[in-house]
Amino acid sequence: MTSALVSKAERAYIQASLQATPPLRGDGRGLLDFRTVFLETGVAPLANGSARLNIGKMAHEGGGGTEILAATKLEVEDVETGDGVDGGRIVCSVSCSPSAYSHLSSNALDELQYDLTVILQQTIAHPSLHPQNLTIIPRKKSWLLNLDVLILADSGNVVDAVFMAARAALWDTKVPRTRAVEYHAPEEIQTMRDSAGAMDIDQREAIPQASGFDTREMVRTAADFELPDYWDEGEVLNGRERWPLCVTLNLLPPTHFLDATLSEEASVPSRMHLAFSFGKPNASKLQSMRLSGPGELDLSQIKAYIADGEKYACDLFNALEAKLRDEDARRNVKARNKFALR
Repeated sequence: MTSALVSKAERAYIQASLQATPPLRGDGRGLLDFRTVFLETGVAPLANGSARLNIGKMAHEGGGGTEILAATKLEVEDVETGDGVDGGRIVCSVSCSPSAYSHLSSNALDELQYDLTVILQQTIAHPSLHPQNLTIIPRKKSWLLNLDVLILADSGNVVDAVFMAARAALWDTKVPRTRAVEYHAPEEIQTMRDSAGAMDIDQREAIPQASGFDTREMVRTAADFELPDYWDEGEVLNGRERWPLCVTLNLLPPTHFLDATLSEEASVPSRMHLAFSFGKPNASKLQSMRLSGPGELDLSQIKAYIADGEKYACDLFNALEAKLRDEDARRNVKARNKFALR
């Protein structure tokens, strides 16, 4: 991942400060402290789910920090023609605003976007996390969930920020309820109509005029579907509490620290990105791991870092979960008030 350019003298000063007793960081944080995280969901009116996240924003100055916008959009895919996958699928994409990386060339920016997209796609689209309500009609139609993430500003720790924003957007996503339909003429009625030519007028008029669209017990034979919900209504994604979070350990042996600024990122030899999901309270699962930088680690170090990362991810998960539930409550109150004014 890209980092700020720092001189050798500045790098040596930052490293010495981080390894001091007690450690010293430029903004006064402890080694394991995150900067302030601002989060808001439902920010994109035309998306099925969306979130805006900022890490490190200066509240009194109104700017700064790493800022991410994430949104989901559902599209219908035809499984029978091979365009879709039975059960649905998820496609992730990460884009970087050129203004956030004005120091990078076009090729370097493309490589950064590709790297971030691969990390997010391989983690989010893992079969163990796949929601069960992306099926519309089994073996016929399914939902394609597009998750698009845009990096508006990078002040460090962009990987963790991307995962937090993506998780919030997926948490906010509503899948429209569908109702299977098919054109169906009951056999006995059809038989009567076929022989109607031999009947008089009164007998023909007595034939039941059943609706051609019958939605009862058609799931197995349905040819199409309809949406009883509006585009912004529906049910949440199944298992939305399982969407993973990433914790980046910035490694500066014999210590490590979290939520690095750009200058701190440029001063450490390597970083470990650990993504954990939490299907049950305090029960985590390592979904992905990636080591970046020239540093090398032996197996015992990796195991120790994973154990530490799990604890940090659990704390981050609990804090973000509380914030997401607060956002749900806020938006529910807003929706009720809006309905009451009608």
